[in-house]
Amino acid sequence: MSKKIIFIFSFILSQFLGAQTIKKDTVTRTATIGHSINGNKVSFIPETPQLNQIAGAPKAFYTYYWEFGDGNYSFKEKPIHTYINKGNYKAQLSVTNNYDDGKPPTTRPKEVSINEESFDIFENEKQYLLAAHNGFRLQTNRDPVPDEEMQLVLSYGNDKEYPSNGKIYVFFNEKKYKAKNFELVDVRLYHNEQEISEEIIAYNERYLSKNELIQSTGISTFMEGNIQENDNLNQNLPLSLEEAKMYYRDFKIYEVDNIQPNEERNMFYTFKTTPEMLKDTSAVISIRSIYVPERGNDSHKVLTKEMEIVTSHDPNKMAVYDTRLNYRLVRFKRLKYKVQFQNDGEGPARLIKLNVDIPEMLNKSTLEVVDMYPKCPICPEEEVNYSCLDTIISKDQISFQFKNIYLPGTAQKGVFDRDSTKGFVTYSMKFGKDFHKQKSKSKTEIIFDKNEPIITNTSTSRFSPGISIGAKAGYNSFPNLKDSKAYFVGATISPYKSYKKYLQAELMVATHKFADFKSASEQLGPIFMADGTVIDSAIKFDETNAAHTKLNIDVVPVSFRYNLNGVFGLGVGPQISFDISNKVNSTSSSSYFTYFKNQVGDPIDSLFSTETISEKSSFSDIKYGVFGDITIGASRIGPSLGFRYIYNFKEPNAQLHFYAIWKL
Repeated sequence: MSKKIIFIFSFILSQFLGAQTIKKDTVTRTATIGHSINGNKVSFIPETPQLNQIAGAPKAFYTYYWEFGDGNYSFKEKPIHTYINKGNYKAQLSVTNNYDDGKPPTTRPKEVSINEESFDIFENEKQYLLAAHNGFRLQTNRDPVPDEEMQLVLSYGNDKEYPSNGKIYVFFNEKKYKAKNFELVDVRLYHNEQEISEEIIAYNERYLSKNELIQSTGISTFMEGNIQENDNLNQNLPLSLEEAKMYYRDFKIYEVDNIQPNEERNMFYTFKTTPEMLKDTSAVISIRSIYVPERGNDSHKVLTKEMEIVTSHDPNKMAVYDTRLNYRLVRFKRLKYKVQFQNDGEGPARLIKLNVDIPEMLNKSTLEVVDMYPKCPICPEEEVNYSCLDTIISKDQISFQFKNIYLPGTAQKGVFDRDSTKGFVTYSMKFGKDFHKQKSKSKTEIIFDKNEPIITNTSTSRFSPGISIGAKAGYNSFPNLKDSKAYFVGATISPYKSYKKYLQAELMVATHKFADFKSASEQLGPIFMADGTVIDSAIKFDETNAAHTKLNIDVVPVSFRYNLNGVFGLGVGPQISFDISNKVNSTSSSSYFTYFKNQVGDPIDSLFSTETISEKSSFSDIKYGVFGDITIGASRIGPSLGFRYIYNFKEPNAQLHFYAIWKL
């Protein structure tokens, strides 16, 4: 009976614990490719599973990315593609689930057989690369989610009146992140692009200032190592290559040949985002490409595709460029954010409000709008009828308001370019005069016209621990030791200027001098003297005086500390102490006296004796203890005074530790 009760109890407990655990989504959803062929024209239709709506989010929807297997692509839901040549082509589909709480559906490629030839292309299939994007473009099918695949389309063209041979560089995995952002899974080439090996050498050994970089590369926006998207023709190719190599870990180089006048080409990359990216969610990462239209010529184009690391696919989101900050240097930099939005409606948006929460540590008066889309001027104080961006600052928010604009909707009739339905604002601010070393959080409320607000993810910036080295000196008191004199000097290591709780390690070298006195008495008798005299009863007194001189190493492997405020701090932890030098000079003496009727009588001088011994040793005395202490002064950084009580598990148990410390 008891076994049955135990079984029932265990079953109920397991069910309860299971109910408290959030189960990871392991359900695999699949999408399939449907198609119909009419000559050499193929109509593609995606067949997708039902969406899992995120509670409280806008209506979930799919976005689509197609590769047709002949070097062409489309972001439409149901594209119609015309194949030029006969043959078998492998069409691929990548579906992204927006405002959906599951994984994106997986798809398998579909083989399409074409038996007719044609040189006619549907007008709405043309990408208009040369006219709209100056012959160079980077696109992705989705933002990077840890442990998911992402497709990159690199498009390039020839705007010359003669054929050209060029070169393309692709840089990825930024060095400022400890872990790699991407693994390059696959590259699909259709125009005989050849990957080559090439050593990118330094332009020169002299440090180049920001202004020199801007002047020599033609790149107009250069901030914290990030080059924003810029498609102008630049000069000084070695400098652009070296700057990219310093910023990115990995790169690929391709030679492209025989690009005909007005020809447009595409290269396709599949990147697998690494699981380690999860810790940098809401951070901005990038892939950069450099296109040299004519090999051997210094003229080139630079594009940097910025993306936000996300955990789910939401077109409205917020990102911060620096998720890890150096607390020592933040006063000399600006914290940079980017808010992205997309109009998912059936018509254009004319007024878009971005109500952004501003962390307390930032100075709102230092606001600077770095970039935006739709492009428009900053609104003047008076009311105007033209398109402009207004910035309204309140106590803990800044409202960016795009007024009198036209942003198409994804469901709007006649809208084929999904990028035209997206917008963003990039802004930066300086830090205030007084702020603490704690993480900051920010999110945005996005309002399209008079619709319900959409709340973005939370972007978080954290301060890296940094290192603080402290110099320490003071005095140790041992109440139970005679004539004790103990001084020490040492060093500490801890995170730089921690706000509240932190860990600290210490290493100290201490000198310790003290005296040790021991005495004992013993009754003796009878004693036969050398001259034949017999003493019936005597008493013997033994005394030992020892002078100890020690050189100790005191180690606090780790202690837990807590700053109550900027003046008072507390700490607890273990301490280990061992001597590396221990010198003992001891003098032992024995004295004798006659002893009669419990009374000490005359000394027996002939029996008196004295002996002096000097001993040296090391690592002969190891002590373990625990302590609690308090500091008063600049508890986070700078000078302070401290008192520590240490309880040693070996005698002498009590130890008082007085010190002064200066943390740098």
